[in-house]
Amino acid sequence: MATVLIVDDERSIRRTLRDILEFEKYQVDEAADGMECLVKVKKEKYDVIILDIKMPKMDGMEALERIQILAPDVPVVMISGHATIDTAVEAVKKGAFDFISKPPDLNRLLITIRNAMDKSNLVTETKILKRTVSKSKVQDIIGESERIELVRETISRVGPTDARVLVLGPNGSGKELVARWLHEKSSRADQPIVEVNCAAIPAELIESELFGHEKGAFTSAIKQRIGKFEQANGGTLFLDEVGDMSLSAQAKVLRALQESRITRVGGDKEIKVDVRVVAATNKDLRKEIAAGRFREDLYHRLAVIIIQVPSLNDRKGDIPLLAQHFTTRICSEYGVSPKVISEKALQRLKEVNWTGNIRELRNVIERLIILSGSEIHEEDVIRYVLPSMAPPSAPLQEVFDQFNDKEALHQFIEDEFRNYKG
Repeated sequence: MATVLIVDDERSIRRTLRDILEFEKYQVDEAADGMECLVKVKKEKYDVIILDIKMPKMDGMEALERIQILAPDVPVVMISGHATIDTAVEAVKKGAFDFISKPPDLNRLLITIRNAMDKSNLVTETKILKRTVSKSKVQDIIGESERIELVRETISRVGPTDARVLVLGPNGSGKELVARWLHEKSSRADQPIVEVNCAAIPAELIESELFGHEKGAFTSAIKQRIGKFEQANGGTLFLDEVGDMSLSAQAKVLRALQESRITRVGGDKEIKVDVRVVAATNKDLRKEIAAGRFREDLYHRLAVIIIQVPSLNDRKGDIPLLAQHFTTRICSEYGVSPKVISEKALQRLKEVNWTGNIRELRNVIERLIILSGSEIHEEDVIRYVLPSMAPPSAPLQEVFDQFNDKEALHQFIEDEFRNYKG
């Protein structure tokens, strides 16, 4: 039985609409104002909401905006005894399904509710279909090496739990893919996975991105914004490059993980959130902690389970499988017949120093598909790949290997340059 929520400050209107809708076999609930409406929407699931525009405490337009956040798929039919064309247009622009004048025409009201129900059902069916399609589109983890099998096994064991996971590995090795498979294996798979690239967001904006902000919180905050924690509510939040997060944001993330609550920038209201956090980084967080750039207490919150994704140089035996996978996929994208990679070409690819890992291998395969003939030969790898990937000369590499970090290397270069000038 479909459930309709009637929101109107006039009891007589609520009673009349209830009688009509119950006669039509709808289940009916009531709210006397916008605040009561939001409380009910948080607790119950409604198929349609009938919402009056003029009410005390919170008017219908503001309530409509809040409903769009709490229950974006529930159609809202606005009603008003002081309707104007401008009011109706504004209501529809803000997300209302339809606008009806008071006293409502009975036939039109019932038709509107049925149409709203049809739309709601269509949205639900579309979401289910999208989930099914999206699951089938999650890339497989390609490879048969011992280390990649360990990654797969860990995902299978940890995915169904709500344990927080820290995914470690170099850039381009597939950390995001691991995070997506953890989500797909979990009970949250029908909810969103929301990604935040902590390295790509300026330090002064990361808190607003994660926790949202209230209107007027800062100069450019012209309207309220919902942060990534709220967007991921019920699902998974993927904090990519978490090692690049500012200390200020780290403190707030730690609090959010401890209390399962967040506060928007510029606000004072605590908002309960239910998210599973998967974090990833290419940095050694132990070294970052020692250097005072990462909080040790946050590290222990994130690293309940640690998954180490191997570099491509550590799993070169998987290169033939990966190359074949990318060849099939890229040829399909370009609309050309699949190309064959010769054994000698594959052997040459195994000899490359893959500093860019899986991402770099994909780019190389795409280059070879574009530039080679119907078959990719050893000569193609020598001609189109090796010149751009030549390793440093041995003496220079020996110099680099003497240093544990970039700062020491930079200091060495400065000293040498100073001596040279002297």
